[in-house]
Amino acid sequence: MSGLFITVEGSEGSGKSTGCAHLQSRFEQCGHRVVLTREPGGTRLGEVLRDIVLTRDDLACTAMSELLIVFAARAQHLADVIEPALARGDIVLCDRFTEASYAYQGAGRELGNEAVRVLEQLVHSERQPDLTLLLDVSPEIGLARAKSAGRLDKIERESMAFFERVRSGYLERARAHPERIRVIDGGPEPSEVQRVLWSTAAELATARGLAC
Repeated sequence: MSGLFITVEGSEGSGKSTGCAHLQSRFEQCGHRVVLTREPGGTRLGEVLRDIVLTRDDLACTAMSELLIVFAARAQHLADVIEPALARGDIVLCDRFTEASYAYQGAGRELGNEAVRVLEQLVHSERQPDLTLLLDVSPEIGLARAKSAGRLDKIERESMAFFERVRSGYLERARAHPERIRVIDGGPEPSEVQRVLWSTAAELATARGLAC
């Protein structure tokens, strides 16, 4: 029995976390078992590595170190959480996955796609999301939302130019993989964004025989 693997992507302030929680609630209302998780993180090791990347100001990372750290967290996440859940037939909702590495480290940190692709092949060449929902907002709107939510982490304190590159990296990936990555406007009111998220996710679930 195979489950369903859905990832939700987007830069700061795009509404990913709220969108993931909404999808979890709707799928559970339909009677499905749902595993809601996040990257970097999702495991004990992953959360430690997340802390290094996002909050430890005393630990500086090079761009390549950051990329290797998030893939180390991802390898553990796949082994401990994602693959077992999919094997049980659960729906896995993941707040960010490898598209974030292409966007943040490949484009934002200017490492390029090849370094990310090599690690992707090593860590999960045969496991890709069934659907990636990309919430797209301008960096100006996203960062304003992030600032209003409270203290900014290390990445949220990056320059506007960095986030412009991140957005371009995400949209480049969407153009390269239109069969899997759906771009959703993250600018409207949350209720409208959530309606579109659910409509898109439910369409795929229904096509896979998961009643919604």
